[in-house]
Amino acid sequence: MNSTEKKLGVATHIRWAIRRDMPELLAIENLSFLRPWSEDDLISHLKQRTVIAMVAEVDCEDVVGYFLYELKKTKIKILKLAVLPSYRGKSVGRQMISKLIGKLTFELRNRLVFNVRESNLNGQLFLKRMGFWCEAINPEFFSDTDEDALEFVYRFKEGSE
Repeated sequence: MNSTEKKLGVATHIRWAIRRDMPELLAIENLSFLRPWSEDDLISHLKQRTVIAMVAEVDCEDVVGYFLYELKKTKIKILKLAVLPSYRGKSVGRQMISKLIGKLTFELRNRLVFNVRESNLNGQLFLKRMGFWCEAINPEFFSDTDEDALEFVYRFKEGSE
């Protein structure tokens, strides 16, 4: 591994998720969340025409992370972002967020929004490192626990395209 790879972590290829990725998405989901979504939950979100799923692959075969996002009129709302535990801290999440940042424009969708559980300190710190700011608290946002969400926002910056 050269010094650039050490600095950047694992190189990933980010592509659209396809149906045959579902077992890997569910495995990552179950390893990442105390209350993981079921296959039905994922599919019901993906049936919405404004929701998109992408995966991060290593060596163009192993899915090591994924994210779901929803296109809104003026923003991109991140619904899920998860990385296999063995690949955390290796820039996979950073590369996935960078992919979304690349979709922002000044004229149309100019911000990313991500609601994070108040108990998810690692997620909050990660988003802060990526340039997100907590702009709101959404009381009882998560219906499974009535836990509050911290709404993190990343705003388009000129020259970040």
